[in-house]
Amino acid sequence: MMHVHATETPFNPEAPQPLLREIADGADYPVQALGPLADVVQAVQGMTQAPLAIPGASALAVASLAVQGFADVETLGGARALSLYLLTIAGSGERKSSCDAPLMAALRTFERERSEAQRDDTQSWINAHAIWKGERDRILNEAKRGKGEKKTAARADLDALGGEPAAPPSADRTVTEPTFEGLTRLFAMGQPSLGIFSDEGGQFLGGHAMNSENRQKTLAALNDLWMGNPIRRTRSGDGHSTLFGRRLAVHLMVQPGVARAFMSDPMAADTGFLPRFLICEPRSTIGARLHGTMRRDESALDRFGTRLRDILETEMPMDSDTRELQPRTLALSDGARALLIRYADTVEAAQAPGGDLHRLPGYASKSAEQAARIAGVLTLWRNLHANDVTPVDMGNGIALAQFHLSEAVRLADAATVSQEIDRAEALRKWLLDGWGEPEIMVRDVVRLGPNPLRESPKARAALALLERHGWIAPLDPGTLVRGRARAESWRIVNGGAHVV
Repeated sequence: MMHVHATETPFNPEAPQPLLREIADGADYPVQALGPLADVVQAVQGMTQAPLAIPGASALAVASLAVQGFADVETLGGARALSLYLLTIAGSGERKSSCDAPLMAALRTFERERSEAQRDDTQSWINAHAIWKGERDRILNEAKRGKGEKKTAARADLDALGGEPAAPPSADRTVTEPTFEGLTRLFAMGQPSLGIFSDEGGQFLGGHAMNSENRQKTLAALNDLWMGNPIRRTRSGDGHSTLFGRRLAVHLMVQPGVARAFMSDPMAADTGFLPRFLICEPRSTIGARLHGTMRRDESALDRFGTRLRDILETEMPMDSDTRELQPRTLALSDGARALLIRYADTVEAAQAPGGDLHRLPGYASKSAEQAARIAGVLTLWRNLHANDVTPVDMGNGIALAQFHLSEAVRLADAATVSQEIDRAEALRKWLLDGWGEPEIMVRDVVRLGPNPLRESPKARAALALLERHGWIAPLDPGTLVRGRARAESWRIVNGGAHVV
């Protein structure tokens, strides 16, 4: 039983109230729009009781990784890769790992089995390479001792010997926190279709690849991979190399604090990196995850795992020497194209001055393409040999793209509110600790207040926020303040509440 001490101060509704950073709830996750992935996502949610958007993002990312090597999808701007980048924001205890693990299980098993098989292939390559090198050294030594015809014969022998035997490609399909150089090396020596997947995405965003020295290079490379562009690498000593036909899927699960810091990074936004992500921050389900409401559907998980395994075991179309992917183009059916045009036009109109999306042209301008990519992923997940995207799959792709666009708008609004709260909190502390007068005016804040508020609109907005929360009280026009009648001024209200 809880006891309250008699000396506790009762809540006073007239006292100044804390400045709250409130984020409005988002829309419900459109799980049925996942089409062939909906059953497994509902199954994982039933087991974990996590927000639906978490397993939803995981399933989409895994499906993108599985199919991106087989086809590009037709969009209104030309053929585009089926690579999806997803950023899922959720705090500790939201069961991010518990959602990701069952959806990644078949992939992890596949990677482990291929890695074991690769050991035998690697030993065979070591033997073949040793024989090749020994023969090459013998030919070169004979050429050094000989002249004329012997050198010509040595050149012919080298041509007949052929190039250096290639090492068997790495079996890894996913990495957690690669550097740009490490990712490039893996693309050169391993699979041409990879994924950066991490249920602790802060390790990647805060790691070596994203530090101040490497961030611009890493962002540019990931932007190119999202577009399906070649990877170009120039280093002293190694020369210049270009890798064509590589694909990358990304799913980062991050804590809210990490996400806020990354999303406020001007470089991440200005380079167009963030708008390439399908972002969501679902409502927490902590407190409502009761064992009595949990449900299991092993058959849905088995079907998903079997389908994933079937796709992973299918050879991707690629050049046998360079391992360059040679994906076909997945066309849009007439009905799918009509739906996509209608959606693209709606989003475009909303970007006009005063429109709902006018502040987020980066996200909005990519939303129609995101819809086509998602639709293509759903199409190939159902049928790897499909010829075109149906209106049903395009409708589902649009619904999911629209959800993630609404999340981007909501989180951008929350970031704006957070910035306004931070400024108001700085002003509140300054008024109580650094300003010695009982009244305050806009001109005082602009001249003497915290540096971020040295502009009249920002100062006025912060004062208005403090007034709404009871930290300052407006005085009647004409009130004498410091010996003169003032048209606008406030009385400072002392109190003990703090920002939370």
